[in-house]
Amino acid sequence: MHRLDRHTRLCMSLAARPSDVGTRFHNFLYAELGLNFVYKAFTTGDLAGAVTGIRALGIRGCGVSMPYKQDVLPMLDAVDASAAAIGAVNTIVNDGGRLTGYNTDVIAVQSLLPDGAGRSALVAGSGGMASAVVAALRRAGFDDVVIAARNEETGRALAGRFSARWIPECGGHRADVLVNATPIGMAGAADGATATPDPAFPRAAVSGAHTVVDVVALPPRTPLIALAERLGVGTVTGDAVMALQAAEQFRLYTGIRPDEEQVRRAREYSRRT
Repeated sequence: MHRLDRHTRLCMSLAARPSDVGTRFHNFLYAELGLNFVYKAFTTGDLAGAVTGIRALGIRGCGVSMPYKQDVLPMLDAVDASAAAIGAVNTIVNDGGRLTGYNTDVIAVQSLLPDGAGRSALVAGSGGMASAVVAALRRAGFDDVVIAARNEETGRALAGRFSARWIPECGGHRADVLVNATPIGMAGAADGATATPDPAFPRAAVSGAHTVVDVVALPPRTPLIALAERLGVGTVTGDAVMALQAAEQFRLYTGIRPDEEQVRRAREYSRRT
């Protein structure tokens, strides 16, 4: 950190279980770019009080993680289309006391997807991240979207919100783009030599896909990603999604878009233990 003084602008995050990943990512870039900002992670049992504090203290921005992403919505002055589409906020920007909610997961996933024109997509999962993924697919031009979810209630609800189709499991379904938006693979092998196929998608579905996306960030090379690489299928890792959504938050807070090399180095630094 190059300096801390009365002019330093504070950004923060709210999570049930704060981690050091976002803190390291943002503070690395503040120092790299010589910005008089500091980033600190918090948790809270008083969400309304925390949001009031953001407004009252002039805190520039706040990252929002589970379980606050939906509860924070009525406390904001405006909601960007990226968050309104899925009813969840992961970023708050404070402009002179006016709080606007965004969802940079949607923005990040969309930026990493291939052009959806004429392509189909199959999404495993029906939770918050799956909602962000389906919104991103629609924004990228995918017309044929299928959601595979064992929870029929949430699966049908998500499909209905985006005019998609719901199926209870992947089975023999094929698609050009496969997205794992579940925690499956989070504890999988990071070493491709020992990785086993991710049960979210059968091997045949992976081999016939154009691109495989896994939102699991740790390990960066999940069993699903390792399988796709062995089959010569294009991949998008959860680690890349995490870095790009944080970089988009950084842009919203500071007005500066870090370049690819800066994001890469911030991403590497954020994973250090």
